[in-house]
Amino acid sequence: MNMIVKGRRMEVSPAIREYAEEKIGRVAKILDDTKILSAEIELFTERNPSIENANVAEVTLWTKGHVIRAREAAADMYAAIDLVSEKLEGQVRKFKTKLIDRHRIPAPSPQVVESEEVEQGPAIVKTKVIEVKPMSTEEALLQMELLGHDFFVFSSAETDTINVLYRRNDGNYGLIEPR
Repeated sequence: MNMIVKGRRMEVSPAIREYAEEKIGRVAKILDDTKILSAEIELFTERNPSIENANVAEVTLWTKGHVIRAREAAADMYAAIDLVSEKLEGQVRKFKTKLIDRHRIPAPSPQVVESEEVEQGPAIVKTKVIEVKPMSTEEALLQMELLGHDFFVFSSAETDTINVLYRRNDGNYGLIEPR
């Protein structure tokens, strides 16, 4: 597994680098190193002096077909690494369980909801390029949960169209399919 530890607007000391690699390496072993392609650990300190937990650790794991991401903040960098490691461990265990369960029983398909008109809002301030690859609705749901997002754009393997999966306020999921 390729592991990159980098600092944003800061130098990462060898001690912190070694500590981060050790903690995230343990988490990666839960999933099996062969399933994880690479890991990126980004460490930085928030510049706003009013933020109490200014030391932030963000970890992104790229697996075969999925991305797992976690972010935590604490008073010192070692504590932030510990917290993000614990959070990531929970996500990896959940991902591993879902992979095992997916092969045992079929998951129910999400509800289909017609798209609603979107009101004009604020200006676009960021553009993000994503890799859209064919996957089932179940795989898209798993990926959305692993990323911690409220929606996920994907290409449907069944219909070959771009779909949007989203989390509804009632806790269920919605799927937007084009005609």
